Amino acid sequence: MIIQSNIGSFGYIKKDNTCKTDIIDAYQFVNIIEDVFLRSHIKFYEMMKIKRNKDLLLKLHKTMLRIRLAEESLVEPIQQGIVKTPAHLYTGEEAIAAGVCANLTKKDYIFGNHRSHGHYLAKGGSLKKMIAEIFCKETGCSKGRGGSMHLIDPENGVLGIVPIVAGTISLALGASLASKIRKDNRVTVSFFGDGATGEGVLYEAMNFAALRKLPIIFACENNLYSTHLPIKEIRVNPNISETAIPFGIKSYQIDGNDVLITSNTAKEAVDYCRNGEGPVFIEFLTYRLRGHVGPDDNIQGTHTDIRPKEEIEFWQSKDPTHQIEKYLLEEKISSIEELELVYNQLNSEIAEAIKFAKESNFPNPKEVLKYVYK
Repeated sequence: MIIQSNIGSFGYIKKDNTCKTDIIDAYQFVNIIEDVFLRSHIKFYEMMKIKRNKDLLLKLHKTMLRIRLAEESLVEPIQQGIVKTPAHLYTGEEAIAAGVCANLTKKDYIFGNHRSHGHYLAKGGSLKKMIAEIFCKETGCSKGRGGSMHLIDPENGVLGIVPIVAGTISLALGASLASKIRKDNRVTVSFFGDGATGEGVLYEAMNFAALRKLPIIFACENNLYSTHLPIKEIRVNPNISETAIPFGIKSYQIDGNDVLITSNTAKEAVDYCRNGEGPVFIEFLTYRLRGHVGPDDNIQGTHTDIRPKEEIEFWQSKDPTHQIEKYLLEEKISSIEELELVYNQLNSEIAEAIKFAKESNFPNPKEVLKYVYK
């Protein structure tokens, strides 16, 4: 079923009399966020180029919807205890992975974090192998040994996804250095959350990348919470993108829920890096629509999330998948029937992947050390 949102095509927040001051305060820097959303749309002419590219728009929509439906298909298996690995769902943040990876080639590299199902799929990773890995089956991309937070697909440039906070930033830095030494024209993207900005390795990496002008994009997905701690309680300056300024790194702070903006900004960043002018830092303002880990945060009662109900509803109105669907319909790029066809095709693909995972074998306990590095 296709659901439309009431947000404008480019993600503007529509103010009305229901937006009360006490609610706004719960929205986590909403004034700053509103300002970013408006500034994100300044380069309207560049947006028009994306708007006219029907194939790209349809690709972005399909990628986002594949991620959303895949994530939501895991809710029931998680709640039933079938999926035992901790699974951090990417629901609500799809526009970032789709927009960034649409501008990368197969040979470009990405590194992820604990919430990287979306990155893996957007970069071309196998849906079947990902679901099988989340089910901890031998047919998974990590042979069932890694689970949700250890996905990999070197053939498609997914070089590593690790749950340690900021754990892959230095690895991404090394990959970009190798690319520069080899002169292979690859771009590396390091995806990390706002919590990783509290780790020293990020600043060491930015300094080294700036010194060597490495082809790396530091992609910070700021969903406003470090696990369950609101960002306003751990940062004096909420503008994370400004941390790149002392290193002389080109930086952006944008609406991460609008795939037109994420794609356009990512294109600029990729071109910048590919031309030998990197690195680039992008802060994507976004929001997870599920719990920190799993479908919800298991709070007793009917409210299963630690975050304010009004805050969640505010961000649900900016659901990135709804925004792109609304735009495709308004601009007559797709019809309801065409969108439903894509929806049904992807649901069938995901159902097949779930079936494949359930029917696959668990790893042989006798081979538990088979892939351990010696």
